[in-house]
Amino acid sequence: MSLMRWDPWEEFRSVRRAMDRLFSEIMGERPQETEERPAYPFPLDMYETEDALVVKAALPGLRPDDVEISVQGDTLFIKGETKQEEKIDRGNYLRRELRYGMYSRAIPLPVAVDTDKAEAIFEHGILTVRLPKTAEAKARTIKVKAK
Repeated sequence: MSLMRWDPWEEFRSVRRAMDRLFSEIMGERPQETEERPAYPFPLDMYETEDALVVKAALPGLRPDDVEISVQGDTLFIKGETKQEEKIDRGNYLRRELRYGMYSRAIPLPVAVDTDKAEAIFEHGILTVRLPKTAEAKARTIKVKAK
């Protein structure tokens, strides 16, 4: 038997989905697609190498000037903002999935990093942040000597 982590908010989400379906049926609206928006404003990958942590975040539609990166304590903060280029006053939206506004995400860092040597590269909508580990956080191998 495997253990499953309990998510107390899942019950609220399922109630909200049921209420949304109920009101859609009452109002005669077409049912929305079942695909939900992601829990976070932008997806990211984080992996560890021998000497650094690397975070890759997909930030489509942003320019390097629109992104702010900071490290406070053991948390990496990535913030950005996309602005809606044109306002559509006439007509009704049939579908609206593009997001506009402020985005931010706080990523806990599993090891201590040297922020003075951190690098960030933004290319084709992908932000790559390389955070070198401190000397204390790097894995050390201890050689075993025979007697």
